Amino acid sequence: MRIVAGPGAFMSSTAVVAIFIPVVLRLCRNSGLAPSSLMMPLSTAALISAMVTLMATSPNLVVGPELTRRGHEGFGFFAFTPFGLPILALAILYMMVARRFLGGGVGAETARHRRPRLQERITADGLAERAHRVRITAGSPLIGKRFGDLRGTMRGVTLIAIERPLRFGVDTLRPLPERTLEEGDVLLLDIFEPEIDIETVRCDLKLDRLPLDPSGGYFTDRQHEIGMAEVIVHAESPVVGRTVDGALLRDSHNLAVIGLRRGRDVVAKGLRAERLRVGDTLLLVGFGSDIARLGASGGKVVLLNVPAELEDVPPAATKAPHAVASLGLTVVLMATGVLPIVQAALIGCLLMGLFGCVDFASAHRSIDWKSPGSHRRDAPLLHRAAAYRRRRPCRRCRAVRLG
Repeated sequence: MRIVAGPGAFMSSTAVVAIFIPVVLRLCRNSGLAPSSLMMPLSTAALISAMVTLMATSPNLVVGPELTRRGHEGFGFFAFTPFGLPILALAILYMMVARRFLGGGVGAETARHRRPRLQERITADGLAERAHRVRITAGSPLIGKRFGDLRGTMRGVTLIAIERPLRFGVDTLRPLPERTLEEGDVLLLDIFEPEIDIETVRCDLKLDRLPLDPSGGYFTDRQHEIGMAEVIVHAESPVVGRTVDGALLRDSHNLAVIGLRRGRDVVAKGLRAERLRVGDTLLLVGFGSDIARLGASGGKVVLLNVPAELEDVPPAATKAPHAVASLGLTVVLMATGVLPIVQAALIGCLLMGLFGCVDFASAHRSIDWKSPGSHRRDAPLLHRAAAYRRRRPCRRCRAVRLG
C-alpha cells in the first residue's frame, strides 16, 4: 500500500489502480496468493492517498482556482496533507489486519488451469543452448546487407531480433526483409541445427560473441518485447503439406518457427524442410504485438497457448522515463505555484502526447463525452456539436432547435 500511495498522491486514483492491477496479479500468480487479498488494499491506498495533495482529486482542482477567482485564499498544494497523511496511515494499519480475511490461497481450479511460464517452455524444448547474442564488427560481410537477401545463406540459423544502440538506450527491431544491417548491430540468433557451430559462424561473418542473460534463459531479458506462442495446424489450413519455410509465417506475421511437435515427438533435425501435417504444433517466437495479431487474425494456424509473461508486457515500456519526467515536471509546477494548476496539468498532458506516452485514440477513448447540464444528460457532446454545425435540429434532441 505504501508503494501505491506514492503515485496515488499525485495521480488520479483510477489511473493508479489501472497501472498496478497487472503488477498485483503477477505477484499473486508468482506467490500463490488470492488476488482478493491484495486488490482491496490496492484500491484503498489509491483512493485515500488522493487526499494527501491538491493534485490527485478532481474536485479539489476545481474548488481551489474558483476560491482564488472569487477573491478568497485558495488551497495550497499540500494544504490537505495534515489531514490526508494520518488517515492514510490508519488505513494502512487497518488493511494489514483485515487483508487476512479477504481470501485464501489460489484454488485448485486456478492452479490446474494456469498458463505455462516462459521458462518452462524454454526448459521443455531445450532452447537455452540454442540462443546466442553476437555483434556485427567492422569488416563484416553483413554490413549494408538487407535481411531478406541473407535468408538463403543463414541455413540452420534464425534471426530473432536486432538490437540497435541509440544515443540513449537500445532499440529492439524486427528482422524485416527490407531491414539493412549496420555495424554495431547486435543479433539475437537461434541456431537450431545441431551440426552448426557458433564459433564457425562468428569467424566467417566477423561477429563478436556477447554474454546472454545471466539466468541462462532464451532471451528472457527481452521478454517485454519478445515472446513465444504455441499454434496448431488445422485441417483447413493452407500450410498443410508445405515445408516450415514454405509456410511463410515470417513473411505474413513476422514470427519465426523455432520448434515443431508431432504428437509427443519433437522434430529437432531438418526443421525447415519438414512438411507440415494436420495437428502439428508449432512453437513461434516474435514480438508480443505480432503474437497478439496472430491470435486475432486466425487463418493459417490456430493459437493454442502463450506464456503468462505476455500478459505482463507493458504497452509502451520505453516511454516510462518520459512519462515519469512529465509527471514530475507537472508536480513541481503545481507545488511551487509557478503556473496555475490548470495550466500546469495541461502542460503535463501535452508533454505526454509529445513524447508518445499516450496517443490520440487512447486519449479520446478515455474521455467520457457527456454533455454536462444538457436536457439529455446522455447526449454525447460531439453529437450535439455536429448537429449545431449542420444548423438543423438534432434527431436525438428534438426539444432543442439549434439555429
